[in-house]
Amino acid sequence: MEIGFIGLGAMGRAMASRLLSAGHRLRVWNRSPGPARDLAAEGAQAVGTPAEAFRGDVAITMLADDGAYRSVGLAGPVLDQAPHGMIHLNMATVSVELTRELAAAHAERGLPYVAAPVFGRAEVAAAGKLTIVAAGPEEALDRAAPLLDAMGQRTWRLGPEPTQAAATKIAGNFMIASAIEAISEATTLAARHGVPPETLLDLLTSSLFAAPVYKNYGAIIAGRKYQPPGFRLALGLKDIRLALAAGEAARVPLPFASVLRDAFLEAVAHGDGDLDWAAVAEVARRRAGSDRGAG
Repeated sequence: MEIGFIGLGAMGRAMASRLLSAGHRLRVWNRSPGPARDLAAEGAQAVGTPAEAFRGDVAITMLADDGAYRSVGLAGPVLDQAPHGMIHLNMATVSVELTRELAAAHAERGLPYVAAPVFGRAEVAAAGKLTIVAAGPEEALDRAAPLLDAMGQRTWRLGPEPTQAAATKIAGNFMIASAIEAISEATTLAARHGVPPETLLDLLTSSLFAAPVYKNYGAIIAGRKYQPPGFRLALGLKDIRLALAAGEAARVPLPFASVLRDAFLEAVAHGDGDLDWAAVAEVARRRAGSDRGAG
């Protein structure tokens, strides 16, 4: 397929590379040109504007937040130049509100819009093992299926409304952040009673909490190894705010999301926004009077 790809951060770069390996033809654009040049060396065509990438059979976007989508012009101007019938596959985590706005803007222009955000870190994306949650017109999902298969190990089709996928991804990230906070507080508690974090987590992730989230983030927190970040803490704060906004819009109280927002905001205030979001564990340690000494 002829594919445009906009947004080549760590995740987008890995996902685009998977598509090239699967034999698809890519036009790529990124705010900073370095990643586009790297992909050009793999066979992609680097272009100078988002509009140039927003052509072909499918356009894929993987931008950081709502503001990036608006600033690039994907809520309007870029869409006016897209070929009729081209699918926009948005694989980033954005708000339910923006998802609804984008779906309407695409429908007005005869462009199928699919929300297909992903679960998994950059190394998972590089291996083509992402979990993808997708929602949108069924025919568009069918046409995009080979691309999703190239990037993920499974695609969950959630329904015809893109907001279904956006809400699912926000809810999932809320659960991951909740698990990270629970690990943070539990390891700090045990440590103050003489039980090393490694011992506690080895015990719990080998029995009651034998799940990837607890094992992977438990290891990061126990070793205090927050660099390089698999997912930046500042983006974690963004996603918690998305959960709060989605909850308020649907009249769903999320009291623990407020706790998480304050913890993540405190971490950002201490200069940890560019560390892995597991670094929120340092908030629990500081509150308990422990030394930082993070890796």
